[in-house]
Amino acid sequence: MSEAKKAVVTGVNNAVATPNSVSLKTFYSDMLLIRRFEERAGQLYGMGLIGGFCHLYIGQEAVVVGMQANIAPQDQIITAYRDHGHMLACGMDPKGVMAELTGRSTGYSKGKGGSMHMFSSEKHFFGGHGIVGAQIPLGTGLAFADKYRNTGGVTLTYLGDGAANQGQVYESFNMAQLWKLPVVYIIENNQYAMGTSVDRSSAQTQFYKRGVSFNIPGEEVDGMDVEAVYAAGRKAVEYCRSGNGPMILEMKTYRYRGHSMSDPAKYRTREEVQTVREKRDPIEHLGQKLVSRGIATEDELKAMDKDIRLVVNTAAEFAIESPEPDLAELFTDVIA
Repeated sequence: MSEAKKAVVTGVNNAVATPNSVSLKTFYSDMLLIRRFEERAGQLYGMGLIGGFCHLYIGQEAVVVGMQANIAPQDQIITAYRDHGHMLACGMDPKGVMAELTGRSTGYSKGKGGSMHMFSSEKHFFGGHGIVGAQIPLGTGLAFADKYRNTGGVTLTYLGDGAANQGQVYESFNMAQLWKLPVVYIIENNQYAMGTSVDRSSAQTQFYKRGVSFNIPGEEVDGMDVEAVYAAGRKAVEYCRSGNGPMILEMKTYRYRGHSMSDPAKYRTREEVQTVREKRDPIEHLGQKLVSRGIATEDELKAMDKDIRLVVNTAAEFAIESPEPDLAELFTDVIA
């Protein structure tokens, strides 16, 4: 770690957290579920069964899986519109998520929210927000409620590198540090804000430093390595839960698909994407570790993949067979 980075993370317990073999297999399974789910969602979108926008999480699975492994039952999660992976990592039912994507009444928002607007109070998942940066002040507010009510909870607030340039982010940072709120800001830096490289859109491309002027510690993390994410997430959650205030984690990750399904992603080369797939894929990377460490065999990983594909296909069939919302639903859950 450079001297500059040491200065940024001063005050944080730097003890390394190492997950056990059972946890690593769970990480692999959870990441694979997200990957297969998103691949199937992409297929359904191509078939015209998913309308509106659809932002896939393929390539970024290690971030949410590694972070979610550190939370307690009282903790809360909020994110932006690339949110399917977060829902699944929270334990939301793939059937309900897929049904919502296809606009069915059995979906988490009764088929009226779609890809970007799902939530589950049971799983403490508060969205899914379509406005860039909108979830950051909301996540800060959730953390304020936790401190006010003395619940002992921590809020994980996910945002992208594009949202990191929004003004409301810094208002939130200021209040969070001023009031020592228990919130971890997780910046998923997938290198492109819609179609613009961070090098072209951000004067300061090291996003973990964005809290320096507010005295918020930050750390840069390899977001393609679930073990690294888990370790950094554990430190951050413990730091916030101990009453020290907020912390920023910049996850250096990468999305394989376009910004949304309608994005041809011509702003980057195929070679760039293929290089990341071949050398840094989070699922392949962990699978190789499991085999080399004797935690799992190749056959076991293939069997796991087969089981997960069945879960995803069942979810897709459930969604397709579910009814669309009744016309009367136009007038329910509306605040006037």
